[in-house]
This record gives sequence, structure tokens and C-alpha cells, in this order.
Amino acid sequence: MMKTPHIPLDAPYSANQRAWLSGFFAGMHTQMVQNTSTVNQTDVRVINILYGSQTGNAEAVANDAATIAKTHGLKPIVKSMDEVEIDALNAMEYLLIITSTYGEGEMPDNAQMLWDAVASDAAPKLANIKYSVLALGDTSYDLFCQAGKDWDMRLSELGATRIYDRTDCDVDFEEPAQHWLTTVIPQIAGGASTSAVIDISAPVNEKPQYNRKNPFPGKLLVNRIVTDPKSSKETRHYEISIAGSGLSYEAGDALCVIPTNCPDLVADILKSIGCRGDEEEPVNGELMLLAEALRTRFEIKLPSKEFVEEIAKRSGDQELNGILAGGDKEELAAYLWGRDMLDLLLQFPQVEFSAAELIRLLKPLQHRAYSISSSGKVHPETVHLTVASVRYESHGRQHKGVCSTFLADRVDSNTYVHCFFTPNKVFRVPEDNNLPMVMVGPGTGLAPFRAFLQERQFRKASGKNWLFFGDRNAATDFMYREELEAMQDSGLLTRLDLAFSRDQEAKIYVQDKMRENGLELFTWLENGGYFFVCGDAYRMAKDVDKALHDIIAEHGKLTGQQAVNYVNQLKKDKRYVRDVY
Repeated sequence: MMKTPHIPLDAPYSANQRAWLSGFFAGMHTQMVQNTSTVNQTDVRVINILYGSQTGNAEAVANDAATIAKTHGLKPIVKSMDEVEIDALNAMEYLLIITSTYGEGEMPDNAQMLWDAVASDAAPKLANIKYSVLALGDTSYDLFCQAGKDWDMRLSELGATRIYDRTDCDVDFEEPAQHWLTTVIPQIAGGASTSAVIDISAPVNEKPQYNRKNPFPGKLLVNRIVTDPKSSKETRHYEISIAGSGLSYEAGDALCVIPTNCPDLVADILKSIGCRGDEEEPVNGELMLLAEALRTRFEIKLPSKEFVEEIAKRSGDQELNGILAGGDKEELAAYLWGRDMLDLLLQFPQVEFSAAELIRLLKPLQHRAYSISSSGKVHPETVHLTVASVRYESHGRQHKGVCSTFLADRVDSNTYVHCFFTPNKVFRVPEDNNLPMVMVGPGTGLAPFRAFLQERQFRKASGKNWLFFGDRNAATDFMYREELEAMQDSGLLTRLDLAFSRDQEAKIYVQDKMRENGLELFTWLENGGYFFVCGDAYRMAKDVDKALHDIIAEHGKLTGQQAVNYVNQLKKDKRYVRDVY
């Protein structure tokens, strides 16, 4: 009997690569054993893979799912959720849902319309569907993997059959995702009456040489402040070399930077728990000095929920225990506002932790993603970032952002910036160089639009470009002023509308400038224009969205519902796209 190919234990593969190869060979073996003759394509079982993705992770997993499905003789159909109508959903038999969660338990932008249809009282029964859900999330958020949980529950409520339990993934999602893929896909294939030949010569999805598990060590070439010294905040422009890496990027992508923690914060935490730092502790199967582990492996700024709960339990503090017992998330957020892990340790000095106890309560140190502010066509060997340095005083101490001050203060000629790219295939300059483009990017939300304008200039695109930008004060916070004014003078930047909120008594924001120019903005949309937003998700993006709906209703002479439909069509056409955080 034919044996499944064996991967030697000493083969040079990571755990993720080993898991993927095992799934590949198992699928190939199954199909070869069943029958090596070719069958009519109508006999091949179709598996629909729908993804809801804000940053590209869910899309990447969906494409991995398709690769594995092919090795099992299945016919995968991968689609973004905004490409699917609910009637088409109802016609599916085998369905995999792969979705991230955005913001506070919300659906990703590209999943919202389909979810609204599925969640409505008018949604049809989906009794024909056999499904499973993979949820991507972050346990530092209260509504961990909520989007995936909502899909799982709603499909079940509509009569669909769950064929494999939902898998919830934290930020280190690769291994649980691979386990889910290599379990649920063979299960779907197992009952299929197919004997399709597997073409093992066909190329599989190539992974970049450098990624989250193997970041590229870039050299920081430029670090300069782009706000005035008198500004109330500090924003810096960085240029990182990727020469010799073989990496490339597109305008609209993000660069993910893996920081290290501030040595001063590490020293203060060690002092607060009575440790020297030279204690050896096991971390992921290897012994490490405690100080090095805290500096390079763990999140020691934002207190984890487990850490807060343990502080409350050991201190017996009535206020903190009362807040936790009440379950009011907003009250807890208000209590923790401005506090970091060290603040809590200093606040409750009677609470003692051993090194091992502390480590068990910490989350892994994660990368930070930044919208790229350069075009890869114009700058193929460097990548530019525009980053606000987080510095503030709270609870009697100076606080610093983990990654923003890592870049600003601690990267020098002897230090590498370990980084990797995250593509955003939707947040892209229009392919048609003749179409107009509207960009709304206050503060560091300007970053990708600097890249977009460079891209349009490189292409010699004739389409009109309109930028809404703003910050606190024009005299101190007008980043890249000379560049933008030069783009205006050359005709590249057709319109530049500025909203500096604190330069007058009544605050003015980008959404106010949109409303002032509503008729022209609507005209640009009617002429096929694209509408992009980048920046703060919690206030700015919502205010801009409300203004957009109001402008379309007013100048299009539409009802509120008709304006919603108009905006939804922009989203479906990928003409209203956001990069918000």
C-alpha cells in the first residue's frame, strides 16, 4: 500500500512549514490512493472560502486554505465578503468563513454589507450550508474575535450545519490557523466522490522570504522631525533601507516593525518586583535572562487582562475589584487610562510576583503596523514612515510609546529595524490613471497619501487629486508642507483643503471642509472618483463617514436610505476604502 510521504525530524522546516507540508502530502496521498484517473470537473466538490479582512491577514489565510483545498481534490472559490450577495451565499454548500475583528468587536469594512444582510430579520434560511469559522483577533481587546463569533452564531441560527468548531486565534495566529485548515479541509474532502489527479508540478502560493516570523533587518537611514519644535506633539519621518532584501511594496501597504522595550522601563519593573534581571526563566522552551526576556519578548507596557485581574485579587483593592465585578468595560477603560503595567505595580507595592508568575501574566511583544508614506516605484530600496512619537506624563511618571520611541530614540547605526510588509490589496491608487481621487488624511493619516501622490506622479497619471489634511496648528504641524505645496504648483495636487483645528476659536476638522465643498466632492464621485480615508478609526473616520453620507444625500437629492445604498455601492466597487486604526 502506498505510504504518506514522511518529513524527517531533522528537515530544515519551521513548525508552520512542517504543518503546511504535512497537509499538502496528506491531501496528495489521499487523492492518489483513491484513483489516479481524471474525472469530469462537475464531480469535484466546491468549497467556498469567504474572508473579512482589515489588514490582509484573513485574506492571506483564505489563500492558504485554497492551496490546501486543491491538494485534497476540492475546487476552492475565494472571495472577499463584499463580493458576495446573500442570495449567492444561500446557494453555497460548503463554506469556510475566515474573518478578523476590527475595532471594538466590529466587522472588517469588507464584511459589513454581507453581515448586515445576514444579520437582518429578512435573511433567508441557510439550511443547505455546511460551514466552519476561523476567527482572527487579539486578546488585549475585550470583544476578542467577536466578528467570527457573530458569524458562527448567526449561521447556526439560520439553519446552517457547523461541521467543525470555530477556532479563535490570538495575534500569533499561524499555528492554530494551520491546525484548523489541515483539519476541516480534509474533513470536507473525505466524503467527496472525487478522484481528481493532483498536479504536483503546479506552483503553490509563494511566501515572502521575510515575514513576521523572519523579519528583515533594515537599517535606519533617516530620522528627522517633521513638526516644529514648538509643536504640542512630535512627528518624525523615517527612511529604512531594504536594499538587497528582494522585498518590494506598493503604495497603500503597511510596514510592520518589531520593537524592543525601553531598558529603563525594564529596569523599573525588575526593581518593583525585587528581581535583578539575571534570573534565568524558560521562554518558549529556552532559558533566557529575565531582563532580556522583558526587553525583547513580552508586552510590558499595556497591562494584560490577566495581569489586572491578578493585581486586583492579590491587592484586595475594593475599587478595582468592584469595577471588575461590575463588568463595565468603559469604567475599567477609564480606570486604566494613562496607566501602564509599572503604574499598577507601584500603586500596589504590597503585591509580590516571582519572575515566573509575572511572565505567565504577560502577552508576547507584538509588531506595530505603520502605513507606508512612500511609493515603492519611486523608492524601491527604501521605505518611508511618518510616525507620531508617543510621550506623555501620567500618574507622576513620564510614559513613552513602545515602538514610536524605539524608532525615535533607540535605533542607531548599530541597531537594526526588524520589519516586514503587510500588503493591502484594496487600499490602492486607482488602476485607471484618468479617474479622480479624493484623500482624507489628518495627522499621520497623511502618510499613505504622500505615497499615493508619488505613485500618481511616477505614472504621469492625468486624474485629478484632492487632499483633505489637517492637524492642530498650521505653524507647527503642517507636515511635508514644502512637498505638498510643490505638488500643488506642479498641478499634481489639484486641490488641497486644510483644517487646522486650533488656529481659530471654533475648531475646524476635515469633515467640516468636506461639507463646505460638498457639491464639488459629490461631482468628483459622480465622475468615477475614488474616496480614501486614513487615520483615527474611533472619531475621525466615523465623522468623515457621516459627512460623506450627508453630502451624497444633499447634493444627490437622495433619501437617507438611498445615500446608504450609494455609499455601499462605492464600497462594493472598491471606490470607498479606509485604512483606519
